[in-house]
Amino acid sequence: MATEGLTTCLWFDGEAEEAARHYVSIFENSRIGRISRYTEAGPGVPGSVITVDFVANGHRFVALNGGPQFTFNEAVSFQIHCADQEEVDHYWTRLAEGGGEPGPCGWIKDKYGVSWQVLPEALIAMIGDPDPEKAARATRAMLGMGKLDIAGLEKAYAGG
Repeated sequence: MATEGLTTCLWFDGEAEEAARHYVSIFENSRIGRISRYTEAGPGVPGSVITVDFVANGHRFVALNGGPQFTFNEAVSFQIHCADQEEVDHYWTRLAEGGGEPGPCGWIKDKYGVSWQVLPEALIAMIGDPDPEKAARATRAMLGMGKLDIAGLEKAYAGG
């Protein structure tokens, strides 16, 4: 395997460059790389974007304008591990922009249909607690939330 490891390919129907620029604007340690365009050889309109290489939070992606044949669904999602409520709020708000669809338990689908899980690190620790009662209380609280609220999770976890 090349030293650069894995790259995630996201299939779009004409929004590859727009989506790449959107994601780069949300995450730190991000940048747009090479933009490839169709030539006269096709199959797309000469000069139109076929792929955009980009990095979001250090993770390599390629956005591909592949057409309408395939769409995103919740079977694949990206987890965003957040240090605090400020980060949860930031990512949730930015991913909801322009028509994102909030879901349960910290899930949100962005305006392109890509699914994200905005997860506070505190939740991971709570639901993994060796005390099954604490873990269950945190899990029940999470199941009742859309955007995750760390204070609410901590209160439930503590038995409040």
